[in-house]
Amino acid sequence: MPVPPIHPTLRRDGDQVIILDQTRLPHEEHYLRLDSLDDAATAIRDMQVRGAPLIGAAAAFGVALALRHDPSDAMLRQADCTLRQTRPTAVNLHWALDRMLATLAPLPTVVRSRAAWTEAEAIRCADLAANAAIGEHGLGLLRQLALSTQGPLQIMTHCNAGWLATCGHGTALAPIYAAHAAGLDVHVWVSETRPRNQGLLTAWELSRSGVPHTLVADNAAGWLMASGRVDCLIVGADRIAANGDTANKVGTYLKALAARAHGLPFYVAAPRSTIDPACPDGAAIPIEERDADEVRLLTGLAADGSLTRMRLAAAASAVCNPAFDVTPAGLLTGIICESGVLVPDALASLAVS
Repeated sequence: MPVPPIHPTLRRDGDQVIILDQTRLPHEEHYLRLDSLDDAATAIRDMQVRGAPLIGAAAAFGVALALRHDPSDAMLRQADCTLRQTRPTAVNLHWALDRMLATLAPLPTVVRSRAAWTEAEAIRCADLAANAAIGEHGLGLLRQLALSTQGPLQIMTHCNAGWLATCGHGTALAPIYAAHAAGLDVHVWVSETRPRNQGLLTAWELSRSGVPHTLVADNAAGWLMASGRVDCLIVGADRIAANGDTANKVGTYLKALAARAHGLPFYVAAPRSTIDPACPDGAAIPIEERDADEVRLLTGLAADGSLTRMRLAAAASAVCNPAFDVTPAGLLTGIICESGVLVPDALASLAVS
């Protein structure tokens, strides 16, 4: 069974960039053309592109867009500043911008624009390769778990960390795609991940790839674990602190607690660029607070098939809407990255290139 094809969520088209608008999924598959720094910043901020690795790649291409007509030092600084302010939690954003700045700042302006496109493409290709390696390392873990199960290996995930969130097959979903391609009998429990309902994107992906899965309400996760219907959990990450504490989509922490209570392995899958050695622990990870209307309103299909927004709560309702939570390192079984499976409490001594 072949690994499903990679669907490009971001690609260069001449001196512009094409992205898949994820705010319209899973109801509409619509592509947008980015033509400027502002376009790239808006795409990241409004979650038209999302997922830490893809955010990093989009930021790199945003720099390239900004330097097309003005490769000056002032524009390079402006692009860097504008893009850094879009999403505070995903460290891949800052990692990619640091890499772009280190590469471009020393160069003469006459070659800077071309070099920006080259470096952005290198970042995209590196993520694709990292995804493939994560899939292979994760496949080894899933093979071992499958030896002690009867029937399908039951895997639970949270949010979306597949090809929609990366430049390849994904992080958390990469081992699942690899297992399915290798002929392992797998089934995925997909939590809806409110308020952005990004679990719907995972279900959409898995459906297109023929991977058996079931969509469940977030609050059903603990019951499924207690009922013996889950064998392991794999999630992605937006930032991993030096001590192994991990920020991921809000709701991840609750799943990790339930997994520990029921003795289930809980893995984080992420490229090494998601590890932030300058961040000592989870308390130092900035948590993005998003617009209250993401909780008050719901987007879906109307009876006539058009996209519509429906009010769930009064406009005056007080709302707290953190985009992420932090799972302590002690709740993680391991971190699956492109170089292997890491022990969370050993990250402080890991040199991240």
